[in-house]
Amino acid sequence: MNISIADLRKNYTQGGLLESSASLDPFEQFRHWFEEAVSSQILEPNAMTLATVNEEGKPSARIVLLKKLDEKGFTFFTNYDSHKGKHLNQNPWASLVFLWGELERQVRIEGKVEKITAQESDEYFSSRPIGSQLGAWASNQSEVIPNRDVLEIKLKEIIKKYQGKPIPRPEHWGGYRVIPHLIEFWQGRENRLHDRLCYTLKNDQQWERQRLAP
Repeated sequence: MNISIADLRKNYTQGGLLESSASLDPFEQFRHWFEEAVSSQILEPNAMTLATVNEEGKPSARIVLLKKLDEKGFTFFTNYDSHKGKHLNQNPWASLVFLWGELERQVRIEGKVEKITAQESDEYFSSRPIGSQLGAWASNQSEVIPNRDVLEIKLKEIIKKYQGKPIPRPEHWGGYRVIPHLIEFWQGRENRLHDRLCYTLKNDQQWERQRLAP
């Protein structure tokens, strides 16, 4: 490889994040930035890194998709028996990171995780494309399989089983909600003097906003 990794760098110049323009409510601030990310036609603006920790304290991270945002928190869906599902069962705390590189922004979130209700999971599952519904049945996520043929054969079996019928949500598949106690907004600035506004929930009631050194 002839590329010098150490020399890869970019000077951030698109804008800033000042207290005078930022909302006092981190959810409102997130919605504002998220809407701008969507308007900018960024590829999958709802993609976020989800970091979990197993019972031994070993971290693991992967990309998942945000599917719902409300005042309760950030919701994503997955197989409960996957690695991340098992981690969250052992240690119900997680961190999320959104990176919107085209806007020179990222958002970091930390919080407790809970399963959403079965009704909420049912409603979302029924809204998914049929192919995605079938895939939730065909894949035992995170399990070792000998080859791709295993998936293809299982998918054909599932298609045959539910042909002409409504596809129910598997009990092992559903949603998790990350309930934040910390939300940090990062805006790239020149000379690596980035803007960082961190919102921390105090006494489970009120958000406190502080500026962090870059």
